[in-house]
Amino acid sequence: MISTSHMWHIILLSLACSLAINLLLFLVAFKLRSDKLTDISYSLSFLAISVVGLVNAPNLTAYRLLIFLMVAIWAVRLGSFLLIRVFKVGKDQRFDEIRNSFIGFGKFWLGQAVTAWIVMLPATLALYRGSAVTSLVLIGFAIWLLGVTVEGVADYQKFAFKQNPANNGKWIDNGIWKYSRHPNYFGEIAVWVGVYLACFPALNGIEKVIGLASPILISSALLFISGVPILEKSADKRWGKLPAYTAYKKRTRLLIPLPKLG
Repeated sequence: MISTSHMWHIILLSLACSLAINLLLFLVAFKLRSDKLTDISYSLSFLAISVVGLVNAPNLTAYRLLIFLMVAIWAVRLGSFLLIRVFKVGKDQRFDEIRNSFIGFGKFWLGQAVTAWIVMLPATLALYRGSAVTSLVLIGFAIWLLGVTVEGVADYQKFAFKQNPANNGKWIDNGIWKYSRHPNYFGEIAVWVGVYLACFPALNGIEKVIGLASPILISSALLFISGVPILEKSADKRWGKLPAYTAYKKRTRLLIPLPKLG
């Protein structure tokens, strides 16, 4: 029987771990005025929390290993890609106005640490509680696999597109981006919906509700706050008056990669 106090110990330990990683790397990034650690720290937070959950689990089972690998594979893939990208680009324009502000830059890192902790709550609980590998777990894994694949392909295609000088000043409309204006975000959302479903059988009543914060937070952030709205506004500012872009936007779905409209 798992005690409530021990469960809270694991949850708070995961929070402390995420905060510690982001605080340490924030201090280095602020000292160097560098953007090269911001994205990698996000992925490291998820990886570290998953390690904490696995290490503190009562025993190693196929289910626990599956949940750990779902998080770890996603984190390593995304972290590696973002690190390569920022070293290639040199800096992240999102931080131009706050990079030199200890408070402003620090708020971003704090938010990043807490976000990783919240998104990882169902996985943290599932790693400790454990479960059998049920049909729902396999469905969750299939959705996760779709998401991590789509996100990886979309990231690679857009990165390669931007590295080609011939595409300077153009928007991407090939590969998977031909069918969605934000396929990488679709992949990201699918990843965490899949993780939640795979964790679902291990959670008790209230934990199932609390765990919903994971896919809801990711989806809300990408669709309404830091993802789609910012990129759509930027794209409209750059190409909104071009008939070709207007036609592209009208026919291409916002999120889910499906055949063009019309």
